[in-house]
Amino acid sequence: MNGDETKPVGSWWDTTRNWVRGGLPKRSSQPRIGLALGGGFARGIAHVGVLRVLEQNKIPISVIAGVSSGSMVAAAVASGSSADEIEAVALSMKFRDIARWTLSLLGLAGNDRMITFLTRLLKANKFEDMKMPLAIVATDLNSGRPVTFHDKGDVVMPIRASCAYPGLFLPIRYQGRLLVDGFVSMEVPAEPLLQMGVDRVISVAIPNQDGAGDYGNMLGVVSRCFQIMSGRTQNSWRRYSNVVIAPPVADMSWDSFASAKQLIHLGEQAARGALPAIQKWLASPTFVPDLETKASTLASQLGSVTAASRGVPSPTQIQS
Repeated sequence: MNGDETKPVGSWWDTTRNWVRGGLPKRSSQPRIGLALGGGFARGIAHVGVLRVLEQNKIPISVIAGVSSGSMVAAAVASGSSADEIEAVALSMKFRDIARWTLSLLGLAGNDRMITFLTRLLKANKFEDMKMPLAIVATDLNSGRPVTFHDKGDVVMPIRASCAYPGLFLPIRYQGRLLVDGFVSMEVPAEPLLQMGVDRVISVAIPNQDGAGDYGNMLGVVSRCFQIMSGRTQNSWRRYSNVVIAPPVADMSWDSFASAKQLIHLGEQAARGALPAIQKWLASPTFVPDLETKASTLASQLGSVTAASRGVPSPTQIQS
């Protein structure tokens, strides 16, 4: 599939019926872990530090998903790039590498330069050629719903769409849709990971920038509005997350490309704080997927059963 609108993960009845048909889950040596990378423009470079810590500690990531700047990093990982290789590109990255100023009523810049930039970053440019399953989320401007790209087809156009920040970048016309930044409809792509069969989700959320008090241009106002909106809707993705890593980058600007080293360091710092919670999943010699936890989480979306009433633990929040 390619370009599917994201739907609820499933109903309580569907989950229960599948459990009855399939019986008890088979034991496996370790859980299937998914990694969800949120947006944050230049501050999304902090994802590289998180990746490095997971690599160094041999945390097995089975599936990865990204929105906005997180989609670029997620695609690089899925294509086979290491944290060091991604860092080498990030340290030299500039705004002009991905944007070209233009005159349009729909935006101030086009992101067609991202095509060349992504050839430096990615080792594959099709979903079917990736080393691990990848999902990229954009937003359908007409329906207002998230659209998830995965399985097969071009990777570059979905990334461009996922990074098309409204007001700054022109929307992307692709597969009969007018697409904008995935962050608009899904701040962190935890839900698609469950749809792709993971047992545990690590979500990396770039915290909202602190209010500046003086917003000197249109982009500052638009950015702040999105931050306020995401702060009110974050429970929509946290319910699908087992661990949430939040690198402490709220005091850094949206275009802080020159601070890449510091952003990476802060990502490492936050990820190290999350390690004990993640390593607990791998400590047991055998792992049984927690169907009740997963089913209860899914049912909470429909309002039939709340996570609290089923005893589902809240996501572990890591912010250093």
